[in-house]
Amino acid sequence: MDSNLKRLSMQVNVDDLLPASEKEKEYMVKMRPSTTAFQDGVRRLRKNKVAMVSFWIILLITVASIFVPFFWPYKYESMLGVRPGRPVDASYNNLKPFEYAKSEKTRMEAGEKVFPHVFGTDSSGRDYFIRIVYGTRISLAVGFFASIIVLVIGLLVGSIAGYAGGVVDIIIMRIVDVIYSLPDMLMVILLASVLREPLGKALEGTVLEKIGSNIISLFIIFALLYWVSMSRLIRGQILSLREQEYVLASRASGAKAGWVIRNHLIPNSISVIVISTALQIPNAIFTESYLSFLGLGVNAPMPSLGSLASDALNGLKSYPYRLVIPAVVISLIVLSLNLFGDGMRDAFDPKLNE
Repeated sequence: MDSNLKRLSMQVNVDDLLPASEKEKEYMVKMRPSTTAFQDGVRRLRKNKVAMVSFWIILLITVASIFVPFFWPYKYESMLGVRPGRPVDASYNNLKPFEYAKSEKTRMEAGEKVFPHVFGTDSSGRDYFIRIVYGTRISLAVGFFASIIVLVIGLLVGSIAGYAGGVVDIIIMRIVDVIYSLPDMLMVILLASVLREPLGKALEGTVLEKIGSNIISLFIIFALLYWVSMSRLIRGQILSLREQEYVLASRASGAKAGWVIRNHLIPNSISVIVISTALQIPNAIFTESYLSFLGLGVNAPMPSLGSLASDALNGLKSYPYRLVIPAVVISLIVLSLNLFGDGMRDAFDPKLNE
């Protein structure tokens, strides 16, 4: 039969009903493996070069601060010029980068290998590099745990206020307004001063004694004051999402408030949560830094980047690098966290990727 007549015929062509071969499927449909929303977000994040460079910088600094102290020959609290039964060797004090003390030069002349002081030593003869590394560990730990505390409290309070609404929302928001009206700097200094001595007595003989009362009081300060911004942001997001069709459908099907918040509202607020948490870490580092500057930060001899910068002010004219090094590390951490937080927001925010 002619091809034109076949087209006009009412008869069904059986060949058209045959299943397509794999080759035909590949030709007609460009197939790719199914992925989750998280996998799509990670793929978009990897394409953001600035965010990925910031991520590797943060990871490198974190890994170095954790593992370098295990094999570094000097300890952060060791005064190299002080030895039992011997007079104090002042040549260890205020060494410049890669400079050696007199006794070390003598040992080197005798053929002994001496590990260099990469960043020199401080006024007490302590290796400055390991103090920078250990101070970075302390500052990152304070920033991370403080941001987790803020996240948990802010997420809980903001979710309840936004979802419940009404009287509950009004009461919570008035409490937030009262905390917002308090002068941050004054309250932080006041609380740190008041909590310092009672916490010191309470921590004696416990596992937390080594951490120190000042760091514990810093966590308490964040739990009392710094959750309000997070709770406001979460509340605003949930107020805009709770009237969406999928939330109303969940309510109509009998879903409880906690289930709706966990499975619908919080996942769709992830961009606000991520960027706020990322920004809270440098905020915590800055708070610890100026508390250390005032003598209310970490307990001596334990260093932090803030306390190292504060100690460097005494010899600023003679040893300016002691202030520059911790300042550069703080700036690098803060900048990398901000850029990585922005990249995560761009990658995982469902509204930006519709």
